[in-house]
Amino acid sequence: MATMVREEISPVRDKNYDLIHTLQMSLEQVYRMETYISDADSRGDSELATWFRKIQDNNRKAGEQAKQMLMDRIQKEKR
Repeated sequence: MATMVREEISPVRDKNYDLIHTLQMSLEQVYRMETYISDADSRGDSELATWFRKIQDNNRKAGEQAKQMLMDRIQKEKR
């Protein structure tokens, strides 16, 4: 018997909600990776620390892209 996966529905119907939420998650990941990097460094695991830094960098880039998209969308709405 197949199990149905229940998809979450945005609690807010604003068209930018998902963008804002993704921006928040990206920035939280950047912050969280600091702890993981520190933990790996303190254990002498440079391979893991390097990998966490790559994840952090990807999330930082995604956050910057999301901020730019949000700013562009807000500017268009003002017109």
